[in-house]
Amino acid sequence: MNIFVTGGLGILGSSIVNKLLNYKHKLIIYERKIKLIRNSIKNIKNIKFVAGELNNHKLINETFKKYNVNIVFHLGAQTQVLKALNNPYNTYDSNLISTIKILEIIRNSKKKILFIYSSSDKAYGEIKSKSYLETHSLSSDFPYDVSKSTSDLIAQSYSKTYGLKIGILRSANIYGPNDRNLKRIVPETIINLLKGKKINIRSSGNLKRDYIYVEDVAEAYYLTFKKLIKSKKKLLIYNIGSKYNLTVLQIVNKIASILKIKKKCYIIKNNSKREIKNQRLNYNKITKELNWKPKTSLKDGLEKTIDWYKDNIKDFS
Repeated sequence: MNIFVTGGLGILGSSIVNKLLNYKHKLIIYERKIKLIRNSIKNIKNIKFVAGELNNHKLINETFKKYNVNIVFHLGAQTQVLKALNNPYNTYDSNLISTIKILEIIRNSKKKILFIYSSSDKAYGEIKSKSYLETHSLSSDFPYDVSKSTSDLIAQSYSKTYGLKIGILRSANIYGPNDRNLKRIVPETIINLLKGKKINIRSSGNLKRDYIYVEDVAEAYYLTFKKLIKSKKKLLIYNIGSKYNLTVLQIVNKIASILKIKKKCYIIKNNSKREIKNQRLNYNKITKELNWKPKTSLKDGLEKTIDWYKDNIKDFS
Protein backbone atom coordinates (compact mmCIF):
# COMPACT_ATOMS: atom_id res chain seq x y z
CA MET A 1 0.00 0.00 0.00
CA ASN A 2 1.00 3.62 -0.47
CA ILE A 3 1.01 5.19 2.99
CA PHE A 4 1.19 8.95 3.60
CA VAL A 5 2.72 9.86 6.98
CA THR A 6 2.81 13.34 8.47
CA GLY A 7 5.41 13.74 11.21
CA GLY A 8 7.21 10.62 10.04
CA LEU A 9 10.62 11.64 11.37
CA GLY A 10 9.56 12.29 14.97
CA ILE A 11 9.83 9.92 17.91
CA LEU A 12 6.54 8.13 17.18
CA GLY A 13 6.61 8.63 13.41
CA SER A 14 10.03 7.06 12.89
CA SER A 15 9.07 4.06 15.02
CA ILE A 16 5.85 3.52 13.04
CA VAL A 17 7.68 4.04 9.73
CA ASN A 18 10.29 1.42 10.63
CA LYS A 19 7.53 -1.03 11.53
CA LEU A 20 5.64 -0.42 8.27
CA LEU A 21 8.83 -0.84 6.24
CA ASN A 22 9.17 -4.37 7.64
CA TYR A 23 5.99 -5.24 5.73
CA LYS A 24 7.15 -3.79 2.37
CA HIS A 25 4.72 -0.88 2.25
CA LYS A 26 5.65 2.18 0.18
CA LEU A 27 5.79 5.29 2.34
CA ILE A 28 5.50 8.99 1.62
CA ILE A 29 6.85 11.01 4.55
CA TYR A 30 5.57 14.58 4.72
CA GLU A 31 7.65 16.80 6.99
CA ARG A 32 8.30 20.47 7.47
CA LYS A 33 12.01 19.87 6.92
CA ILE A 34 13.46 16.69 5.52
CA LYS A 35 16.47 16.10 7.69
CA LEU A 36 17.40 12.46 7.98
CA ILE A 37 18.85 11.89 11.41
CA ARG A 38 21.04 9.03 12.48
CA ASN A 39 19.13 6.13 14.01
CA SER A 40 15.69 7.42 13.02
CA ILE A 41 14.79 5.60 9.78
CA LYS A 42 16.54 2.28 9.16
CA ASN A 43 15.90 1.92 5.44
CA ILE A 44 14.87 4.67 3.02
CA LYS A 45 14.60 2.45 -0.05
CA ASN A 46 10.78 2.39 -0.10
CA ILE A 47 10.31 5.99 1.07
CA LYS A 48 9.54 9.18 -0.81
CA PHE A 49 10.15 12.42 1.09
CA VAL A 50 8.08 15.56 0.62
CA ALA A 51 9.03 18.79 2.41
CA GLY A 52 6.08 20.99 3.31
CA GLU A 53 4.14 22.72 6.07
CA LEU A 54 0.98 21.17 7.48
CA ASN A 55 -0.97 24.20 6.26
CA ASN A 56 0.19 23.73 2.66
CA HIS A 57 -3.01 21.98 1.69
CA LYS A 58 -2.42 22.32 -2.04
CA LEU A 59 0.89 20.43 -1.79
CA ILE A 60 -0.71 17.72 0.36
CA ASN A 61 -3.50 17.27 -2.20
CA GLU A 62 -0.99 17.10 -5.05
CA THR A 63 1.07 14.54 -3.11
CA PHE A 64 -2.01 12.35 -2.56
CA LYS A 65 -2.67 12.28 -6.29
CA LYS A 66 0.95 11.87 -7.37
CA TYR A 67 1.61 8.85 -5.14
CA ASN A 68 -1.87 7.30 -5.26
CA VAL A 69 -2.22 7.32 -1.47
CA ASN A 70 -4.27 4.52 0.18
CA ILE A 71 -3.63 5.15 3.89
CA VAL A 72 -2.91 8.26 5.97
CA PHE A 73 -1.14 8.27 9.33
CA HIS A 74 -1.65 11.84 10.57
CA LEU A 75 0.97 12.19 13.31
CA GLY A 76 2.31 15.66 12.52
CA ALA A 77 1.39 18.44 14.93
CA GLN A 78 2.62 21.29 17.08
CA THR A 79 3.22 19.23 20.23
CA GLN A 80 4.65 21.67 22.76
CA VAL A 81 2.26 22.67 25.53
CA LEU A 82 4.07 25.92 26.37
CA LYS A 83 4.25 26.97 22.73
CA ALA A 84 0.51 26.37 22.47
CA LEU A 85 -0.11 28.55 25.53
CA ASN A 86 1.95 31.36 24.03
CA ASN A 87 0.69 31.04 20.46
CA PRO A 88 -2.70 29.32 20.34
CA TYR A 89 -3.52 30.47 16.80
CA ASN A 90 -0.52 28.70 15.25
CA THR A 91 -1.30 25.60 17.28
CA TYR A 92 -4.90 25.48 16.04
CA ASP A 93 -3.71 26.16 12.50
CA SER A 94 -1.18 23.31 12.63
CA ASN A 95 -3.22 20.80 14.59
CA LEU A 96 -6.88 21.48 13.87
CA ILE A 97 -7.06 23.09 10.43
CA SER A 98 -4.54 20.67 8.91
CA THR A 99 -6.65 17.73 10.14
CA ILE A 100 -9.81 19.20 8.61
CA LYS A 101 -8.06 19.87 5.29
CA ILE A 102 -6.69 16.32 5.05
CA LEU A 103 -10.12 14.90 5.87
CA GLU A 104 -11.62 17.11 3.16
CA ILE A 105 -9.09 15.81 0.63
CA ILE A 106 -10.08 12.27 1.55
CA ARG A 107 -13.82 13.06 1.48
CA ASN A 108 -13.54 14.55 -2.00
CA SER A 109 -11.38 11.74 -3.31
CA LYS A 110 -12.88 9.01 -5.45
CA LYS A 111 -10.77 6.49 -3.55
CA LYS A 112 -11.49 4.96 -0.17
CA ILE A 113 -8.52 6.30 1.77
CA LEU A 114 -8.12 5.14 5.37
CA PHE A 115 -7.25 7.81 7.96
CA ILE A 116 -5.45 7.14 11.26
CA TYR A 117 -5.31 10.10 13.62
CA SER A 118 -2.84 10.61 16.46
CA SER A 119 -4.95 12.02 19.27
CA SER A 120 -3.89 12.26 22.92
CA ASP A 121 -4.94 11.55 26.48
CA LYS A 122 -4.99 15.35 26.84
CA ALA A 123 -8.09 15.42 24.63
CA TYR A 124 -10.09 14.23 27.66
CA GLY A 125 -9.20 17.19 29.87
CA GLU A 126 -8.99 16.84 33.65
CA ILE A 127 -9.76 13.33 34.86
CA LYS A 128 -13.22 12.94 36.42
CA SER A 129 -13.08 9.30 37.54
CA LYS A 130 -10.46 6.63 38.17
CA SER A 131 -9.28 6.59 34.55
CA TYR A 132 -10.31 7.72 31.06
CA LEU A 133 -12.50 5.41 28.99
CA GLU A 134 -12.98 5.78 25.24
CA THR A 135 -16.65 6.54 25.90
CA HIS A 136 -15.87 9.54 28.13
CA SER A 137 -16.54 12.99 26.71
CA LEU A 138 -13.68 15.13 25.44
CA SER A 139 -13.75 18.25 27.60
CA SER A 140 -10.34 19.88 27.59
CA ASP A 141 -9.59 23.52 28.38
CA PHE A 142 -6.08 24.56 27.36
CA PRO A 143 -4.96 25.31 23.76
CA TYR A 144 -2.87 22.20 22.98
CA ASP A 145 -5.43 19.93 24.64
CA VAL A 146 -8.35 21.57 22.82
CA SER A 147 -6.52 21.29 19.48
CA LYS A 148 -6.45 17.53 20.08
CA SER A 149 -10.00 17.09 21.35
CA THR A 150 -11.53 19.16 18.52
CA SER A 151 -9.49 17.35 15.86
CA ASP A 152 -10.51 14.03 17.43
CA LEU A 153 -14.21 14.99 17.37
CA ILE A 154 -14.01 16.27 13.80
CA ALA A 155 -12.39 13.01 12.65
CA GLN A 156 -15.25 11.13 14.33
CA SER A 157 -17.74 13.41 12.58
CA TYR A 158 -16.26 12.68 9.14
CA SER A 159 -16.50 8.96 9.81
CA LYS A 160 -20.09 9.07 11.07
CA THR A 161 -21.33 11.59 8.50
CA TYR A 162 -19.43 10.66 5.34
CA GLY A 163 -18.57 7.01 6.01
CA LEU A 164 -14.79 7.47 6.08
CA LYS A 165 -12.85 4.63 7.69
CA ILE A 166 -10.98 6.24 10.56
CA GLY A 167 -8.84 5.05 13.45
CA ILE A 168 -8.18 7.33 16.43
CA LEU A 169 -5.53 6.57 19.03
CA ARG A 170 -5.34 8.47 22.31
CA SER A 171 -1.90 7.86 23.70
CA ALA A 172 -0.28 8.56 27.05
CA ASN A 173 3.10 10.34 27.38
CA ILE A 174 5.45 8.69 24.90
CA TYR A 175 9.16 8.37 25.63
CA GLY A 176 12.04 6.60 23.94
CA PRO A 177 14.99 7.08 21.55
CA ASN A 178 15.01 9.77 18.87
CA ASP A 179 12.90 12.27 20.80
CA ARG A 180 14.29 15.66 19.85
CA ASN A 181 11.56 17.67 21.49
CA LEU A 182 13.59 18.90 24.44
CA LYS A 183 10.58 20.43 26.15
CA ARG A 184 9.40 16.95 27.10
CA ILE A 185 10.35 15.84 30.59
CA VAL A 186 12.17 12.58 29.72
CA PRO A 187 14.63 13.84 27.06
CA GLU A 188 15.16 17.15 28.87
CA THR A 189 15.97 15.34 32.13
CA ILE A 190 18.31 12.81 30.52
CA ILE A 191 20.25 15.39 28.52
CA ASN A 192 20.62 17.78 31.46
CA LEU A 193 21.77 15.04 33.82
CA LEU A 194 24.24 13.63 31.28
CA LYS A 195 25.71 17.13 31.06
CA GLY A 196 25.88 17.53 34.83
CA LYS A 197 23.08 20.13 34.95
CA LYS A 198 19.92 20.32 37.03
CA ILE A 199 16.53 20.02 35.39
CA ASN A 200 14.09 22.94 35.66
CA ILE A 201 10.59 21.63 36.34
CA ARG A 202 8.01 24.16 35.15
CA SER A 203 5.18 22.71 37.28
CA SER A 204 4.88 21.77 40.95
CA GLY A 205 6.33 18.39 39.99
CA ASN A 206 3.15 16.64 41.12
CA LEU A 207 1.37 16.39 37.75
CA LYS A 208 0.59 12.71 37.11
CA ARG A 209 0.83 11.02 33.72
CA ASP A 210 1.03 7.52 32.21
CA TYR A 211 4.41 6.89 30.58
CA ILE A 212 4.74 4.44 27.69
CA TYR A 213 7.65 3.31 25.53
CA VAL A 214 7.46 4.38 21.90
CA GLU A 215 7.76 0.91 20.33
CA ASP A 216 4.74 -0.28 22.29
CA VAL A 217 2.76 2.67 20.94
CA ALA A 218 3.92 1.96 17.36
CA GLU A 219 2.69 -1.63 17.74
CA ALA A 220 -0.75 -0.33 18.79
CA TYR A 221 -0.87 1.86 15.67
CA TYR A 222 0.09 -1.04 13.45
CA LEU A 223 -2.55 -3.35 14.95
CA THR A 224 -5.19 -0.63 14.52
CA PHE A 225 -4.09 -0.16 10.91
CA LYS A 226 -4.52 -3.90 10.23
CA LYS A 227 -7.89 -4.01 12.01
CA LEU A 228 -9.18 -0.98 10.11
CA ILE A 229 -8.38 -2.58 6.75
CA LYS A 230 -10.28 -5.77 7.58
CA SER A 231 -13.08 -4.43 9.78
CA LYS A 232 -16.58 -3.54 8.62
CA LYS A 233 -16.59 -0.82 11.28
CA LYS A 234 -15.98 2.68 10.00
CA LEU A 235 -14.59 4.06 13.26
CA LEU A 236 -12.11 2.58 15.74
CA ILE A 237 -11.06 4.50 18.87
CA TYR A 238 -8.49 3.21 21.35
CA ASN A 239 -6.65 4.41 24.43
CA ILE A 240 -2.96 3.52 24.57
CA GLY A 241 -1.77 3.60 28.17
CA SER A 242 0.43 1.77 30.64
CA LYS A 243 0.54 0.77 34.30
CA TYR A 244 3.24 3.36 34.97
CA ASN A 245 1.34 6.36 36.28
CA LEU A 246 3.88 8.72 37.82
CA THR A 247 4.35 12.29 38.92
CA VAL A 248 6.94 14.45 37.17
CA LEU A 249 9.20 14.18 40.22
CA GLN A 250 8.91 10.39 40.23
CA ILE A 251 9.96 10.07 36.56
CA VAL A 252 12.86 12.52 37.11
CA ASN A 253 14.04 10.57 40.16
CA LYS A 254 13.81 7.24 38.29
CA ILE A 255 16.04 8.61 35.54
CA ALA A 256 18.48 9.96 38.15
CA SER A 257 18.52 6.57 39.88
CA ILE A 258 19.42 4.73 36.67
CA LEU A 259 22.22 7.26 36.12
CA LYS A 260 23.32 6.67 39.74
CA ILE A 261 22.81 10.32 40.68
CA LYS A 262 21.96 10.55 44.38
CA LYS A 263 21.91 14.29 45.00
CA LYS A 264 18.92 16.48 44.23
CA CYS A 265 18.94 17.10 40.48
CA TYR A 266 15.97 19.40 39.87
CA ILE A 267 14.67 22.91 40.52
CA ILE A 268 10.92 23.45 40.98
CA LYS A 269 9.84 26.55 39.05
CA ASN A 270 6.06 26.03 39.40
CA ASN A 271 5.37 28.76 36.84
CA SER A 272 2.90 26.83 34.66
CA LYS A 273 -0.63 26.71 36.07
CA ARG A 274 -2.46 25.87 32.84
CA GLU A 275 -1.90 22.13 32.59
CA ILE A 276 -4.00 19.06 33.42
CA LYS A 277 -3.17 17.83 36.94
CA ASN A 278 -3.93 14.13 36.69
CA GLN A 279 -4.26 11.70 33.79
CA ARG A 280 -4.67 7.92 33.57
CA LEU A 281 -5.85 5.86 30.61
CA ASN A 282 -7.88 2.68 30.77
CA TYR A 283 -6.65 0.54 27.84
CA ASN A 284 -8.77 -2.57 28.37
CA LYS A 285 -10.61 -2.03 25.08
CA ILE A 286 -7.53 -2.33 22.83
CA THR A 287 -6.31 -5.30 24.88
CA LYS A 288 -9.64 -7.07 24.38
CA GLU A 289 -10.14 -6.23 20.70
CA LEU A 290 -6.57 -6.24 19.34
CA ASN A 291 -4.74 -8.29 21.97
CA TRP A 292 -2.41 -5.34 22.59
CA LYS A 293 -0.72 -4.44 25.81
CA PRO A 294 2.56 -2.64 26.58
CA LYS A 295 5.49 -5.03 26.75
CA THR A 296 8.33 -2.73 27.85
CA SER A 297 8.87 -2.14 31.55
CA LEU A 298 9.59 1.42 32.66
CA LYS A 299 13.08 0.44 33.80
CA ASP A 300 13.97 -1.27 30.50
CA GLY A 301 12.45 1.54 28.45
CA LEU A 302 14.30 4.26 30.34
CA GLU A 303 17.58 2.33 30.14
CA LYS A 304 17.23 1.96 26.35
CA THR A 305 16.36 5.64 26.07
CA ILE A 306 19.29 6.77 28.23
CA ASP A 307 21.69 4.58 26.23
CA TRP A 308 20.47 6.21 23.01
CA TYR A 309 21.08 9.71 24.36
CA LYS A 310 24.51 8.69 25.61
CA ASP A 311 25.38 7.51 22.09
CA ASN A 312 23.97 10.68 20.49
CA ILE A 313 24.78 13.33 23.10
CA LYS A 314 26.89 15.30 20.56
CA ASP A 315 23.66 16.05 18.69
CA PHE A 316 22.46 18.04 21.70
CA SER A 317 25.41 20.32 22.31
